[in-house]
Amino acid sequence: MFRPRVIPILLLKHKGLVKSVQFKDYRYVGDPINAVKIFNDLKADELVFLDILATKEKRTISLDFVRQVGDEANMPFSVGGGIRSIKDIKAIINAGAEKVILNSIAVENPQFIQQAADEFGSSTIVVSIDVKKKFWGQTQVYIRNGSKATRLNPTEWAKLVEEKGAGEIIINSIEQDGMMKGYDLKLIKEVAEAVQIPVVAAGGAGSLFDFKRAVRESYASAVSAGSLFVFHGPRKAVLVNYPKQAELVNLFA
Repeated sequence: MFRPRVIPILLLKHKGLVKSVQFKDYRYVGDPINAVKIFNDLKADELVFLDILATKEKRTISLDFVRQVGDEANMPFSVGGGIRSIKDIKAIINAGAEKVILNSIAVENPQFIQQAADEFGSSTIVVSIDVKKKFWGQTQVYIRNGSKATRLNPTEWAKLVEEKGAGEIIINSIEQDGMMKGYDLKLIKEVAEAVQIPVVAAGGAGSLFDFKRAVRESYASAVSAGSLFVFHGPRKAVLVNYPKQAELVNLFA
């Protein structure tokens, strides 16, 4: 029976694990390698690591860190942050990551998506699309950790991303990020219906029911979350967690 992947998205800042609210107000939540060990024990499907300062600081995610994760993780993992060249991707894959995540560079040079897909295969290349509404309600794509507007329409951009050879899209609502009030289902559905490649829902999950809605109502191929997997209870005590496999099977049954 098909069960969508359920993926923790983990944000890195100065070698620490942090969690954001609407791409700001970052809170330290622990050591990332310790989180990997816990997610191993809890049998997570997959992990995503994003270095939120890498692009701003004109560097890539630490290769030493990627190797550490590769040595520790029992599940596939993807990494993003500051990737700007084929050489960067090769180094990250050689360090142990299964996939790389492109964001700013994809918008600044869409041809790079095709170059990367041609070199490493579409299944290795993921494009993350961060979206925020403009004052009059229209949505647009943002880059550089949500700090720069692009005027790109998310759906049209997703189509081009697919055309250029990306194998997967992560669609993330900046407004919903960290709010734990549910995904932007309309946004996810519009993107999922516009492309054939897998679309991962991101931004806002506060319960397992949100996962189910993203898959059933918005046709997401997979679901992801940050806060849901690192916080516990109304006071948001830090507790790395992940649902049991039986719970997920029943959820999507």
